[in-house]
Order: sequence, then C-alpha cells, then structure tokens
Amino acid sequence: MSAKVSKRLVIDASVARASGGKDAIYPTSKNCRDFLQAVLEICHHLVMTPHIRNEWKNHESKFAKSWLAMVARKKLEYCPDFSASDELWKKIEGITANDKELEAMLKDFCLIAAALATDKTVISLDDKVRALFDRVAERVGELRNVVWVNPDKLEEQPIEWLRNGAEIESNRLLGNWCDRSP
Repeated sequence: MSAKVSKRLVIDASVARASGGKDAIYPTSKNCRDFLQAVLEICHHLVMTPHIRNEWKNHESKFAKSWLAMVARKKLEYCPDFSASDELWKKIEGITANDKELEAMLKDFCLIAAALATDKTVISLDDKVRALFDRVAERVGELRNVVWVNPDKLEEQPIEWLRNGAEIESNRLLGNWCDRSP
C-alpha cells in the first residue's frame, strides 16, 4: 500500500471566513467546508505565517476555528514571514503601474511568499487578485511556479485534485489561468 502524499497548502482567510458548519446550505459555505474537511482527511498540511494567522483570527468562521484546532494537532506548519520575498515584491511593483491593483496584490502577497517557500500552492476564493498575479506572472517568472486553486470553483475539481495528491498541474499555475477567468 502506498503512502499518502502530503502537501503543504497556503490557505487564505477568505476560505476560513466562507466555510460553514455541517448545516450550511449556501454553496460557497459548503464548498469551502468540504474542501477544508478533505484537507484534513487526506492528510495535507496547512502553512501559517504570523501574518496569515492574524488574517485567519480576524476572519475565521466558527467552523474554521474548530477545524484549525483539529489541524493544529499534527498538520500545521508555522513559518516565519518571508523577508526574502522583498526582491520578488519589488519586481511586481516595478511592472504594475495601477496603484489599486498593487494594493490588492500586496494584501495577498503573503500567500505567494509562503507558497514559494513551501509547496508552491495557494488556496483562495479571490479570483480578482488571482487574475492580477496571473497577468504579472507573464513577466515575473517566479510566479509561474505557484499553483492557485479556488475551492468554490467546482469546474476546477478542487477536492478531486486534493485526493490525487495536490500535484502541480500546468492549468492551475499562475500565468496559465487568465484565459479561463470569468
């Protein structure tokens, strides 16, 4: 019997905020809850930096709070905030002229930095910032190594992807996604 493949996933607070309890009926709440449950059951790990943890504390649902307590037992990897990513941010800043877009990317840049330092995977509901990073990835090669999955997009088959080992697939990489954006 083969061992389970465990990946380190950077999960945005947007997923924590949206996840509902067992009685949730709103599709996004159910999709996020089911995704988080699959992360736990399939034995993937959650990456947290101090910044990401603060975002979770500020936005987590009741379900996400209890889920995080279960994950923390064995499947939580605390990492520092990554100052080494300052150079990468300067590249992004240098090619993004729109201040509003830069502000949106800066808010979620901690997800990118943590992903690049671990298993290169971001889980987030924010397709607007995903599209911004996707566009910038054309000129910032490091970003093309980041997988971005939206657990509320059933066409992305997020739970099936988790079950299959959360592998890096080219259609999930930044730089390859924009053609399918809404």
